[in-house]
Amino acid sequence: MNVNTMRVLLADDHPLFLEGLRNVLAGRGVNVVGTANDGLQAIELTRALRPDVVLMDIRMPRCNGLDATRLIKAEMPEVKIVILTMSEDDEDLFDAIKSGASGYLPKSLTAEEFMGLVIGVLEGEPAIPRRLAARIINEFAQPEPRSREQAAHNSSTPASDRTLTRRQIEVLQMVAQGYTYKEIAAALNITERTVEYHMGEILNRLHLQNRAQVIAYATRAGWIAPDSTNGV
Repeated sequence: MNVNTMRVLLADDHPLFLEGLRNVLAGRGVNVVGTANDGLQAIELTRALRPDVVLMDIRMPRCNGLDATRLIKAEMPEVKIVILTMSEDDEDLFDAIKSGASGYLPKSLTAEEFMGLVIGVLEGEPAIPRRLAARIINEFAQPEPRSREQAAHNSSTPASDRTLTRRQIEVLQMVAQGYTYKEIAAALNITERTVEYHMGEILNRLHLQNRAQVIAYATRAGWIAPDSTNGV
């Protein structure tokens, strides 16, 4: 899929911002299939139009963007959702990723920065500015309390079922350092499709939803040092 075939739904309760964003996208060949003014309408239009990407504001009437994201991803997991908001609060950022969003973009971005990150979503890249990605990794890398039952289960589970392959860890380390799939493929002398395959296997094996969660999980597990992200 390329930018000219990408179908996008916009959800924001500010008509002037919606119009400006529609113009930015249309001017670059993106097909804006609809606009929603609140979270409930975003859910209804996503169900009816099946866009590739939903650009979702957080604070909207009737149903906020985070709740709408959770509901959409539960029903239509193939739809990618990017939060586009004025908020850079850590709580909003972390909640967005936990809700299944594929990105979190401040409205203060330039049009070119914004387009570059949104287009990356089509290639499986997380639409998250580097300064915010580091905060996500640090947050998810905090150790979580485990029950005795969980510890006993992990100790009795074969290591092959709890770890990734050497190649998968190599891919994951490069992802954490901010490399694109194309750059990873060139460095490891494999194809981009193979990189995508490895990331899919990582997601499935760890039962996670997106790359940000995978990186955080790997950091917590000790496969990646928290300071190895180089500011991603």
